[in-house]
Amino acid sequence: MAINKILIVDDSPTERLYLTDILVKNGYTVSTADSADGVIERIRAERPELVLMDVVMPGTNGFQVTRAIAKDPELAGMPVIICSSKNQETDRIWGMRQGAKDYLVKPVDPSQLLASIAALASAPAAGQPARVSA
Repeated sequence: MAINKILIVDDSPTERLYLTDILVKNGYTVSTADSADGVIERIRAERPELVLMDVVMPGTNGFQVTRAIAKDPELAGMPVIICSSKNQETDRIWGMRQGAKDYLVKPVDPSQLLASIAALASAPAAGQPARVSA
């Protein structure tokens, strides 16, 4: 699955700028949202290939949106990587149970973020058989 368009959902302008800078310098097209409220409709309209989701935001939190994406038949294949300051193992487990494909703790390490995106890009699409090397 090719990943070119990434949506960053984070209420921190500094964090949005930091993540955007990393991604744009590595050839990705980035759009941002400053809250999770209304982001499902935006995902439907923009069709990003990946969502980077903060957890702690006013209104709807990132866990709730990640779960909504995973349960939506139209969006269920949309990968979400949670990028959060919540650094407890229970937070990571909960995020993954909501449907996230990875969970990175802020401040996000650029090489870790890029490796996570590369792993998602090389993973077989849902419903496709995994590649087996001889």
